Amino acid sequence: MKLFPCADQGLLVELDDLEQVLALYAELVDTPPEGVVDLVPAANTLLLRTDPARTDLQRVAKAVLEAEPRPGTRPDVGHIEIPVTYDGEDLADVGRLTGLGEREVIEAHTGQEWTVAFCGFAPGFGYLVGTDDRLHVPRRDNPRTKVPAGAVALAGEFTGVYPRESPGGWQLIGHTTATAWDLDRDPPALLVPGIRVRFVEA
Repeated sequence: MKLFPCADQGLLVELDDLEQVLALYAELVDTPPEGVVDLVPAANTLLLRTDPARTDLQRVAKAVLEAEPRPGTRPDVGHIEIPVTYDGEDLADVGRLTGLGEREVIEAHTGQEWTVAFCGFAPGFGYLVGTDDRLHVPRRDNPRTKVPAGAVALAGEFTGVYPRESPGGWQLIGHTTATAWDLDRDPPALLVPGIRVRFVEA
């Protein structure tokens, strides 16, 4: 674990991998150090944003070093279901890459609980990790210039929902009518770090 100041209000914790990030994030969501106002996980880092009127970075760093990460646990910030029509252009390819076939891909995707590990790429795009590694597939060799909003996709260890039309190289397995990003909603993102997701076949 390495700690770095980030501007004058943030502390960036660098860890070895996503599992370590999630283990520390799960602990700090439940017991945040005094003066920490936001936690922002990423693939290998966790950013703690602080209120300088309530704490200083040295105190926060000490609290992080004394925290007890919980390997294998996920932060618990709620649960949602997302309906999916499994008609993605890459569903057959994913079935072949995984050796599962299309129907078992669908069953594996709906048969496990996913957790949003972190967000990025575009507003509202969450990187979800599951408990079943049979769906780990590479990105497409040739990314698409346009992926429609609502597309449900796989890449590496992650699944995700495209919040709006954008380029993308993930393997498309279906689409949802759920709105992943809505500026009139609070928060605008449907998929926030820590939320648990169950995909259900529409």
